[in-house]
Amino acid sequence: MGIDETLKSIYLVNKEKLLNINLELEKVTNFSDNNYINLIKEKNHLEEYTNLFENYEKIYLEIEEINELIKAEKDEEMRNFYQEEKDKLIKELENKERELWSLIISDKQEDEKNVIIEIRAGTGGEEAALFASDLFRMYSKFIDKMKFKMEILNSNYTDLGGIKEISFLVSGKGAYKIFKYESGTHRVQRVPITEASGRIHTSTATVIVLPEMEEKEIYIKEEDIEVDTFKAGGPGGQNVNKNECAVRIKHIPTGILVTCADERSLNQNKIKALKILRAKIAQLEKERQEEELRKQRKQQVKTGDRSEKIRTYNFPQNRVTDHRINLTLQNLEHILEGNLEPIIEELQKAEILEKIKEIQQMNKKATI
Repeated sequence: MGIDETLKSIYLVNKEKLLNINLELEKVTNFSDNNYINLIKEKNHLEEYTNLFENYEKIYLEIEEINELIKAEKDEEMRNFYQEEKDKLIKELENKERELWSLIISDKQEDEKNVIIEIRAGTGGEEAALFASDLFRMYSKFIDKMKFKMEILNSNYTDLGGIKEISFLVSGKGAYKIFKYESGTHRVQRVPITEASGRIHTSTATVIVLPEMEEKEIYIKEEDIEVDTFKAGGPGGQNVNKNECAVRIKHIPTGILVTCADERSLNQNKIKALKILRAKIAQLEKERQEEELRKQRKQQVKTGDRSEKIRTYNFPQNRVTDHRINLTLQNLEHILEGNLEPIIEELQKAEILEKIKEIQQMNKKATI
């Protein structure tokens, strides 16, 4: 067992970056400036990795010393003692190595954010809306289980209780890290309650997952938006508020359109709509950057492709299949009750393995 060369090369790069950041920080005069705040965040992130690697390297050197003691020791009892100490250090070294890889592959700043989730009925008419409602119920139960908080931002229901579209904020440390894998097209195969002949139908719903963005992260100019107000309507189109309290905001530079009508206050609806808009603008920029990266490399586990069919819920076979990692579970009812951990854990493992492989390949190319 030796020091992982990829981890070491990343450590050396980070040490160089730290040196440059410290030089930049010495020049800062305005400590409330966004640039200063971002430099401090980057410094903390780099220091976390470098400190962890130095600890990892220290444990490795201790193992090397114990190996020498075991070779030189003739007393069997002492050799066993040294071996036990070595075994403990090896486990500690493996844990540190996992932590280092975890720091490399995750965007800690983004992963710890709150998250905005949108569920929209896709193909399948009323059955698609009912399936969207089932997904919302599943996520609501999972949110309770994870001790997160949920706030509805906007909703549009059908007469039968299905969901045409719903947006909600999930608050809690690490919410985005958990929910980011849910983004994409979800498919259901079952006999709809509206189907008299008992035929199995296939319907879809789309889930969009966006990290919440603060105002200082995404600044929206007033001249870049068009704001329309209208009366909020309930299921079936009936008015639930005679005043024009619902808000529709269009972001002129990107064409993004956001509607919010859940609150009885015009100002509250505007605040919520802007929250969604900031997240969508940030996501649009992220997708643009990812598209450039995809031209250079392929991703097996995609966490943000909305058009991709990511999961199938098959009721007749009591089966859930996640197509990204070829995972099939025969406990559909259990999953729909909000027990998503088995799927999310496997997706996290697959993403870690894929990103480790990519980093190692990049490191090999750099050394050729």
